Amino acid sequence: MKQGKLYFDGTTDRFNFSYKDAGGDQRNDGGIHCGECFEVCLNGVWVPTRMEMDISRQWYLVGLPGLELEGLEVRQR
Repeated sequence: MKQGKLYFDGTTDRFNFSYKDAGGDQRNDGGIHCGECFEVCLNGVWVPTRMEMDISRQWYLVGLPGLELEGLEVRQR
């Protein structure tokens, strides 16, 4: 499982997150793509969602409108 903080990567123009691998080394996910599923931690509860981009090219999480994405704790299996 990969778990870390969500951040916007301007070089790829998409959100990404870094995590520690099984050996304890810091890794980057490589960028989250439209439709990619993962979970976000909100008030201590893991909520399944997926990343999409709206018509104005703004990233958002399906089912969680208006949520600030930068810094969210995320995990992906």
